[in-house]
Amino acid sequence: MQIRRATPADAEALSRIAERTFVEAFGHLYPAEDLEAFLRESYAVDRQRVILETPGYAVWLLEHEGEIVGHAAAGPCGLPNPDVKPGDGELKRLYVLREHQNGGWGGRLFHMVMDWLLADGPRTLWIGVWSENVGAQRFYARHGFVKVGEHEFPVGRVVDREFTLRRDAG
Repeated sequence: MQIRRATPADAEALSRIAERTFVEAFGHLYPAEDLEAFLRESYAVDRQRVILETPGYAVWLLEHEGEIVGHAAAGPCGLPNPDVKPGDGELKRLYVLREHQNGGWGGRLFHMVMDWLLADGPRTLWIGVWSENVGAQRFYARHGFVKVGEHEFPVGRVVDREFTLRRDAG
């Protein structure tokens, strides 16, 4: 297994792994037509390329024997919380395919993202997490993130309740 920083040339691969991990984790929650529309919009190859080309954003890919099995993304905080300030960072995605979980690689991805977000010094960090993903909430709590609010995450007609987590600079 290895972790590497994604480049714009990885846009198609990123699109595939982002879609695959989202469906594996949450696909059962949504009507098929809503899920398909969400995936087309959120994980389109062109959209992933824009993310990979935008300064201030970064994506890492987890590879196993040449296959991408996970990814993480970070950038400026875009969560809908009134306390978000310019310069705050956000862990935007962290996913590892089920068959590659529990080997510590999700934690390694997380630490790479945190190191990158804090490379220029301390700053407030944010994460949005599904309200029913208790395992992720416990993981982030162990790393100093606390719940500071809630927000909605729409996938078609379904609107999920998300928790807004923050770790203050320091």
